[in-house]
Amino acid sequence: MGASGSGKTSMRSLIFSNNPASLTARLGATIDVEQNHVRFLGDLILNLWDCGGQDAFMDSYLTTQRSTIFQQVGVMIYVFDVETREMNKDLEYYRDCLDGLRQFSPSASVFLLVHKMDLLREPRQPSFEKKRKELQDASGEGTVSVFGTSIYDESLYKAWSNIVHTLIPNASILSKHLTTFAVACNATEVILFERTTFLVVATSSNLPDMPDIPSTASSLGSDTTGGGDARGLDPTRYERTSELVKAFKYACSRVREEFHSLEMELYDFTAVLAEMTRNTYVMVIVHDPTIETAALKLNVRMARRKFEELQGDSVAL
Repeated sequence: MGASGSGKTSMRSLIFSNNPASLTARLGATIDVEQNHVRFLGDLILNLWDCGGQDAFMDSYLTTQRSTIFQQVGVMIYVFDVETREMNKDLEYYRDCLDGLRQFSPSASVFLLVHKMDLLREPRQPSFEKKRKELQDASGEGTVSVFGTSIYDESLYKAWSNIVHTLIPNASILSKHLTTFAVACNATEVILFERTTFLVVATSSNLPDMPDIPSTASSLGSDTTGGGDARGLDPTRYERTSELVKAFKYACSRVREEFHSLEMELYDFTAVLAEMTRNTYVMVIVHDPTIETAALKLNVRMARRKFEELQGDSVAL
């Protein structure tokens, strides 16, 4: 949800329809509610409602359609244009939406996206922190997650990875088995991506015999900055990988080719990105130069059956 022109349809097109940012200008305004049923991780169905933000539609959502719009909601994503000149009106609608959510779906998570951050001429971080405090104050005592986003960088993938992560019923179990898999491969870390959107589903936890690396909980937090970690790894590496692979997949489709896998052997690390199940890809990062990529790919093949079983534990939403 969010005001008309805040960028809701553009981000949905980028994440779920695999369109590049350059083509989003062709999209028209959303009329009333557009529903999409997105298959995610096999049996998990995301029922995504894109609600038009024109005043007439917003008033309708909050009155005659109130019980329909806010019933059985898993996550509400409210989008704010960072350069809006009608912030007071946006906040009023947002508070009304919060009231509807608390009435019909009190357990729903709330994500607030301060969108179009690329349009800011002033330093981004101070402006975002000011917006974050304003939105948290407007949210009252409820817990909300606030992200600064743009369709032109990896920030959108970070926000949506967090959103989807809250909807996966067995995410902690996936993370546990990824950690076991990482130990078997002697890997620094292992990341599981959803096949179509390339959003991060889960990552391996910190390994006891390795230097500290961010776990899923820390890497998927709502902070938009952060200096690296004990190994000096980029804190935005997950969402940056999502963005780059999606761009590469789009480039492949332009020449009628399909993306299958990726191997990188550099002087300081080795990375293998391969299909784990019908619905996921896995990236294995190794810093041990003695480990061959063939061994990593063999381990991925041997782990597929187990991860297919784990995905079968998902439930439809």
